[in-house]
Amino acid sequence: MKVKCPTCQHDVSWEEKNEYRPFCSKRCQMIDLGDWASEANAIAGKPASETAPQNAMDVEEIEAMLAKQNDSFFTH
Repeated sequence: MKVKCPTCQHDVSWEEKNEYRPFCSKRCQMIDLGDWASEANAIAGKPASETAPQNAMDVEEIEAMLAKQNDSFFTH
């Protein structure tokens, strides 16, 4: 079966021996990876700030809680 390389649109054989499939080459594979890393490619969804729990603790609250637990651990 032949498919189009997602990066350069060249025909690519979809077979097990093609280690870069669906890409035609390592170069096209790396270009695609770079697009994901730079967020040029993205999966649609809500921004992380909109999906964060409303009762999230900040670092200072977590550190205070841990300090309190450590104090009670060592005093018993």
